[in-house]
Amino acid sequence: MSLEQGLAKTRGGFLSRLFGRTREEPLTAEFLDELEEGLVRADLSVSLVDPLMAQVRDLATTGELKTVPKALDAVRDVLVAELSGKDSALRTSEKRPRVVLVVGVNGSGKTTTAAKLAKRLKDAGETPLLAAADTFRAAAIQQLEAWASRVDVPIVSGRPDGDPAAVVFDAINAATARGNSIVIADTAGRLHTKGHLMDELGKIVRVAGRARDGAPDEVLLVLDGTAGQNAIQQARQFTKDASVTGLVVTKLDGTAKGGAVFAIVHELGLPVKFLGVGEKADDLVPMDPRAFVEALLPRAA
Repeated sequence: MSLEQGLAKTRGGFLSRLFGRTREEPLTAEFLDELEEGLVRADLSVSLVDPLMAQVRDLATTGELKTVPKALDAVRDVLVAELSGKDSALRTSEKRPRVVLVVGVNGSGKTTTAAKLAKRLKDAGETPLLAAADTFRAAAIQQLEAWASRVDVPIVSGRPDGDPAAVVFDAINAATARGNSIVIADTAGRLHTKGHLMDELGKIVRVAGRARDGAPDEVLLVLDGTAGQNAIQQARQFTKDASVTGLVVTKLDGTAKGGAVFAIVHELGLPVKFLGVGEKADDLVPMDPRAFVEALLPRAA
């Protein structure tokens, strides 16, 4: 699924009517109020929309913005800048194997994201190995094993109720022995209110570092895009306890709240590295700020 298709629900209706206007009509206070309402409806945070609209209104007052299309372009530029300046590429390392931990709460799309990332890296010439370290749920192990078979990537699995840190340790050692370039570990879908589960995640990080000095290279937090800004509080606990390095926002094809991506970046100061825009193996796309903004806030054809 393309980025444009994946963002169709957010882009549709009110927002599309606003940003599809290209006629050189004069910029009015009424339009600016309508524009502000549209951005808030798309779940951009008020803490981002307020300064953005203040900037646009100032430019309108000084005469630098006189028409609706110019104002819309100004909004696009501000939002591109909001997403830019943060390294959205996966971190590189000379040490092998690279290690990526995938974390997040149950139902966020974490397990499928791990598999889709493995598929993406395999297509790019890497030799990934998956680690099914969500040993608290037998179904999660089975799900990742099914995905591993589907995308033709090897997997190291733990037994249900086993030690998840041991699974990650074994996976890193297996990758070292086999020559796999990267380990992608799916961890338990930890509820951010469960302190002992957060402690377990901390243990995984420490054990990974013992298996390969400096690991993990990435800790990717998967957030459900349908939760909108409600995902932010959830994310705060993870960023405090797990040294999160980047975000993956999933299920954007199923929500009208795609604007929450801006709110999440604005509030957390972390890069969004990938976007989940569908259920197929290839429906994980890297963040491209300009492409994301243009897909979300369309111009008329």
